[in-house]
Parts: sequence; C-alpha cells; structure tokens
Amino acid sequence: MRRRALAGSLAALALVAAACGQGGNETDIDVSGTAAAAPTGTVQDGELTFAVDGVPDVVATIATGLATPWGMDFLPDGRAVVTERDTARVLVVTAPELAKGSTKKKGTVIEVGQVPEVDPRGEAGLLGVAVSPSFATDGLLYFYVCTADDNRVVRAKLEGDKLGTPEPILTGIPTGQIHDGGRLAFGPDGFLYVTTGEAGDKKLARNRKNLAGKILRITTDGRPAPGNPFDTVVWSWGHRNVQGLVFDPDGSLWASEFGQSKADELNRILPGENYGWPVVEGTGGPKRFTEPQMTWKTGDASPSGLTYASGYLWMAALQGERLWRIKVAAGQVSDPAAYFEGDDGGELGRLRTVELAPDGRLWLTTSNKDGRGTPAAEDDRILLVEP
Repeated sequence: MRRRALAGSLAALALVAAACGQGGNETDIDVSGTAAAAPTGTVQDGELTFAVDGVPDVVATIATGLATPWGMDFLPDGRAVVTERDTARVLVVTAPELAKGSTKKKGTVIEVGQVPEVDPRGEAGLLGVAVSPSFATDGLLYFYVCTADDNRVVRAKLEGDKLGTPEPILTGIPTGQIHDGGRLAFGPDGFLYVTTGEAGDKKLARNRKNLAGKILRITTDGRPAPGNPFDTVVWSWGHRNVQGLVFDPDGSLWASEFGQSKADELNRILPGENYGWPVVEGTGGPKRFTEPQMTWKTGDASPSGLTYASGYLWMAALQGERLWRIKVAAGQVSDPAAYFEGDDGGELGRLRTVELAPDGRLWLTTSNKDGRGTPAAEDDRILLVEP
C-alpha cells in the first residue's frame, strides 16, 4: 500500500513562468517547500459542507477495479461519463452518498456501451470524452477514438443507460502507439477543442496542414469553427503530446504537454501560435515560438489531466505520481505545489485525469494498469478529493 502525505516537498525544483505570447517577460522561480494556500470559502452539497482551502484531501473512493480510465466529463445530473482506454468501455459513474459521519461508501458504475473500431495499443485506445453543452436536448457524447487507421472524433447519443451507434465527425488524425493526444473540452464559445499528439513523428507537429501535434477547434459537426486562424480546424500547432485542456473563469485556455527529456510544459493557448515542438522543448527557443508559462522536469510531472477549481489549476502527473496545484489569475500562473507525493513514489501511483465535479469537488483517477505502473489492490480507482 502506498503511504499518504498531504503535501509533498519540492526540493530545489526550478520552474519557469513566462508571459504567453511573443516576446513575453521571463521569470525564473526557485521553489522549495509547498506554497501556502489561502482559504477560498466553503461549498455546501446537501448535508455536506466542506472548506475549500487549496489543500486537497481524499475523502472517499468512488470506484475501484477499473481498467485504465482515461476520459471523464459530467452529465447535467452530476453523474460522470468515464472511458476506459483499452477495453473501449463507456461507464456512467455516480458518486457515493456522503452522509455526515460516513465517508466509506463507494459510488455506482454502469457500463452503457463500448465504442467500436477502437484499436488499443501502447498509448492508443478510447481516450477523451466531452458531454454536449446541449445534452439536455440532444443527449450527445463526443469521444476521441484511436482506430487502426487514424484517430478520430465521434459522437453518440446516450439514451437512458444505453449508448447509441457512434457517428464520426472528424477523421484522418494521424495515429500511433505513442503520442495520440486525446483530450476533448467544450469551450465557453460552444465549440469543441481537441488535442492531438504527433504520433511519434516529430515533423508532423511542424506541418500546419497536418492534424497531428495540434489543438483543434471544431463545430459540433466536425467543421472548422468560425474565426479559426487558418480557416481550417487548426487552433494552435507545434505540440508534442497535449493531454490536459481546461478553460479558467477568465476565458484563458490552458494545456498540459509531455516533454521528451528536458521539460514538461504548461501552456496558455492562443489562436495561431506555434509552441515550438520539435525545434524547442521547454523555454529558451527562438522568439517565433510561444514560450510555456511553466515547466517541470519530466520525472516530476509527465502531465495528463488538467482542471480548474477555486483559483487554481490542478494537474495530474503520471511519471511524477502526484497532483500539482498551480495558482492562476489574469492569464498568469505561479506557486506550484505537489500533493500525494509520498516518500518512495506517490502514494496513489500514476495519476491520469482530474476533473471538477458540479458540487465543487475533484474526481481523480489512477492509471496504474496502463502498462507502466504498479497496481495496488483496488486499482484503477476514481477518488473523491476536496480541494
């Protein structure tokens, strides 16, 4: 069993925060210890009231025995839609009822279907999911699917506890055993943002006409969204492998990205900007590339999921086996702090996805059955976290 530590220490970790956009000011930040978090209020969910103090605490286990859960988004009724990468199963998960004095109950998991044509291999499989902003009227779910021939975005209707036949809306994204991207998120503008990896072929990220190594912005029918910078589906380019995507309340779009060996990145995404891969990894590249706002050593992060809650970005780390909390305001980030780090590896193992639930708590998934982790007895799990 892994040991639990509320906040890990950051030993002489150098991180870089830079203004996003061409020619921004660059600041080096040397961090030691964990940044203190100011209380940010309380959240009341029925009988449950909890303090939001910036210090995450696991309060319940929602689900156990899952097989590499990857994507997650919430239905209007508060239940979560969860995808499993290798089985291609689509699950609807309900949180446990946390009555006063009891935090031991688990939630319920219902399989509503499997997505066909998924070809699980390496990092490929059934990846991200996004619930339609108009779900109450259209019942649609959007999925990022790796097939034998390509990566694609499909949509399917959820009726009751049954998933309908998926319909492809965007095809032809290069696929590979590694670097498939796969995160989906609807923006405040109602358009769907899609992250793609360069599928192990670095030159594809440099080709603006290729869909690999990009962040895409599409309509719900898969067409280029109005206002896209190149009149194509491409929103930004020069990415290696983006697996985290979230908008903050100010409307800034943030993306977490895997580095190769030098630096993992947290980027603020602007339309039309080139983020440098494979010419540059991390900071210090030519001015024609957009600098990351923050970087990590790859052993401390290898980031996947990203969400926003209570003034912070929350970033799940795979190789780093920890949950990162980063202050964010006015398009700038600062004060990174690590949690669930432990002394001999993270107490929870590899962390893939973190999402903000409608009740203000975080849902956090482990990814210890992905072929690169050491599964605990109940892995993979979804954990309920009070931020």
